Amino acid sequence: MKRSLIVISAVAVLMFPVICLATPPVPGPYTSIFAGVNIPENSNATSNDFGDTYNDQVEFDAGVYTGGAAGFDFGLMRLEGELSYRYADLKSITDTSDGFQFQNVDGNLGALNFMANAFIDLHNASPITPYFGGGVGFAVLDLSDTFAGAPSQALLYPSGTDTVFAYQVGAGLELALNQMFSLDLGYRYFNTGKATFEDHPAISTKMKLESHNAMVGLRMKF
Repeated sequence: MKRSLIVISAVAVLMFPVICLATPPVPGPYTSIFAGVNIPENSNATSNDFGDTYNDQVEFDAGVYTGGAAGFDFGLMRLEGELSYRYADLKSITDTSDGFQFQNVDGNLGALNFMANAFIDLHNASPITPYFGGGVGFAVLDLSDTFAGAPSQALLYPSGTDTVFAYQVGAGLELALNQMFSLDLGYRYFNTGKATFEDHPAISTKMKLESHNAMVGLRMKF
């Protein structure tokens, strides 16, 4: 552990003069890639199971958030299109009518997102540029077959896919490395409409994805 901290500290010290001497990128087209962590909020799920309705609260584990974007930097504002993916495993399911919590939950929820974003860049004399903004678009939510129970498992939510409205807001810091490359440290709050998963002929489930996302990206200016 000590050796790792020494290496990280040495790299940070060596990079500091480079970052300090860098200048903010000039306006123009750019692309970016990013990766981070997706931390979903609890979601209220409604299931119609052979005519009976059940209301649950679903808790998720933290998952991945990754993607890329392409856009144009106008100086004060950036406009971009984003393609990203979020994924999380279901951690627990609780029946809200009686508080019963199902054990050994096995399932996951993924979201393929297509977003149109606008960000305001607060340029200054330093190579560090704060920014804020958001975007709208749609998300293709994909729910896997979800089982729960012990010792045997029962199917609670059959798999399904639905496309719903999505939006996000966020902020971050751009750290210019040179005229072409910069690092992006950001936060995104992401929310979707409620999706309906009804691939099963007799069972349908409604659920949405609401999450907090921290990401690290690399932006390249042309």
